[in-house]
Parts: sequence; structure tokens; C-alpha cells
Amino acid sequence: MSPPVLVWVPYIDIELAVSRQPRLTYPTGIVLVAIVNNYRYGFDIIDATGLGAGTVYPILRRLEEAGLVRSAWEAARTAVDRPPRRYYRVNASGAAMARDALQRYPGIAGLVGDSRRGAPAPA
Repeated sequence: MSPPVLVWVPYIDIELAVSRQPRLTYPTGIVLVAIVNNYRYGFDIIDATGLGAGTVYPILRRLEEAGLVRSAWEAARTAVDRPPRRYYRVNASGAAMARDALQRYPGIAGLVGDSRRGAPAPA
């Protein structure tokens, strides 16, 4: 058996198609389920999940970039004595990924309960 032959291939600038779908990690699943359960803004999601801001905000950014959640800023006039909040809402794809997270990580269901408190997310 002869040794393998190494062939040099010059670098060609080709843009590879990379999936923008974030991996369904445990923290990503927790954040998605929190949004589905009506925790709509960053600090609310942090409080509900116990995850840190350095975990939650990058996950929210990736979910929004992937088109799984949408966000809208609260009107400044409704934010009395505090900065405006950025509200998050899952779409159909995000809801499907949240269901997948609950199947993959059954313990998530007990971590994040349903919240009906706070202002409703803007349309």
C-alpha cells in the first residue's frame, strides 16, 4: 500500500454557506422557553432563568439574527423612571425550536414558569 499523496490546492475565495440557525444548547433552550412563557425583556429573562447577562444577551442577539425572535423597543414615554425596554417575541420557527428544546432538555419546563406580569410586548 502506497503512502497518501498530499496535493496543494491554492486558496480560492469562496463564501461558504453557513447555517445561521443557532445550536440548540441548554442555555439557548432556556431563553427560548422563557420568551414563550411571557418573559419578554432582558432583565426579566435573566431573573426568570438565573442565567447571567453575558449569557442571555448574546443568545437573544443570535436568536434575532437567525430570525427566530423579533424585538421591538418600548416607547420612551411609557418607560417612566427607567430606560426603555427591548421586548422579544418568538415567531413560528422560534416556537418550534422551543418545543424541540423541551423535548431535548425536559428539565427546562420546571425552570421557567409562565409569567403574565409586566407590560405586554409591543406589536
